[in-house]
Parts: sequence; structure tokens; C-alpha cells
Amino acid sequence: MTVTDLTPVPARTTDYKVTGPRVLRSEWAKFWSLRSSWITLGVAVFLLVLFGAIASYTYSPDAVATNGPPGPGSGGDSDAVGLALTGVSFAQLAIGVLGVLLSAGEYSTGMIRSTLAAVPRRLPVLWSKAAVIGPIALVLTTIGALAAFQLGIPGLDGEKISLALGDDGVLRSLAGAGLYLGLVAVFGVALGVLLRNSAGAIAALVGILLILPGLASLLPDSWYDTLSPYFPSNAGQAVYALHQSSDALSPGAGLAVFAGWVALTLVGAAFRLRGTDA
Repeated sequence: MTVTDLTPVPARTTDYKVTGPRVLRSEWAKFWSLRSSWITLGVAVFLLVLFGAIASYTYSPDAVATNGPPGPGSGGDSDAVGLALTGVSFAQLAIGVLGVLLSAGEYSTGMIRSTLAAVPRRLPVLWSKAAVIGPIALVLTTIGALAAFQLGIPGLDGEKISLALGDDGVLRSLAGAGLYLGLVAVFGVALGVLLRNSAGAIAALVGILLILPGLASLLPDSWYDTLSPYFPSNAGQAVYALHQSSDALSPGAGLAVFAGWVALTLVGAAFRLRGTDA
């Protein structure tokens, strides 16, 4: 007679630890699974290329003499890079809104509770969101800036401001535009976590990048001249401007100032994420 051993076998358990790479993969998957991510990225690159090409093909020296030079923050003669990057001011809104939706959107849907239950330490969620969208925006918008410049070259054929990709400072300026827009995306993520409301964070983004420089012009001239270069959008423009005006920051200083604004906002977002309930 055979005796059967009925002792229960303990079930195998797998220890799934919450690690930085796993949180990063989760945020990567969430980002690309949203249709809004594809659409908004496409809109940002499209606006960057479209307005840059239009500005190059409609360039007129007579119009510049009458209305002043287009392009980012040079204050000097117009140049092919400034025309190619005309669309940055539009692309930054699309990229910034995408960053806001990536973070504040989870508060709107209530998904943030599931996210924080899976990642109790919380801060890796913020860092992973920033680490996902920042490089993606940087790479795609840099490609868009290069495309806008290359498409605009035929439109400036024979003009004094025409430049080639290998000319001094051109690649630096185009790459600077991508770097600036990548930081704008991270800025949007930080504002979304800090304010936890999509509409409020988008309004803050628009106000800081577009409205604040205009309101600052109401300050006394001595104050405005001192403070203006350190506003986020003005510092960002210095990163990708080919020629600098006398009152603008250098590209390196502009990058440091704008990155400082982004870092400060991230710190505020981190404190609120850790210190308050979802």
C-alpha cells in the first residue's frame, strides 16, 4: 500500500522590488501608450519646422529694415538661424503642455493614487517622468530645428544672411534650441506636480514663458534692464541665439539660469509630492 504525502508545498514567491529602472520603464510605457503624447509631440515638431520654413521663404530685407529683425533675442542683424527657429515660441507651448499633461493628468484621472501605491517612496515617479520626457523632447525638437534650417536654405539663396550648417555657431544654436525645449518639457512636468491641476499648470506655464516678460516692461528701466535677462524665457532664448545683444546672457549663462529655474520648480514639486496626500 502506497502512502501519499499530502504536506502542502509552499508557493513560490517572487520578490518584485521597486527600483529606479523599473519605475522608469513604467513611465516610459505610460508615456507612449497615450495618444496625446504622439499627437502633441508631432504638433510641436510640425510647428517648429513649419514656422521656420515659412519665415525663411518669406524673408525680405526691406521688411526687416522697417519692422526689425525676426528671430530669437539677438537684437542685431537677422540671420538664417533666427529665421529657422521662429517656431520655437510655438513649439515650447506644445512641449510644455505635454509635460503638464504627463504629470497633472494623473491627478485629474485619479491614476496618481495607483502610481503612488506602486511606488511608495514617490520621488522616483517625479524623476522618471522628467527623465522620460526630457530626452525625448530634446532629440525630436533638435531634429525639427535641423529640418527647419535645412528646408529654409533654398528660400534664402543669394541673401546676405544665408548660412550653411557648418558655419560657426550654427550647430550650437540648433542644438541649443532642442536643449531648451527639452528643459521646457521637464518644466511642464514639475509645474504639473507642483500645482496638481492641468488647467492651472498650463496657465502658469504660459504666464511664466510668454506673459511675464511683457509685464516686466512696466518696471522702471533700470530694474527691467537688470532683471530681464534672468527671466526664464529670455534666458532660454540666449541658449539658442546665434548672435547675442549687449544686454543678453551668453549661451552658457542662459542655460545655467534656465536650468536653475527648472531645478527650483522640480524641488518645489518634490517637496509637495512627498509632503501632501495625493
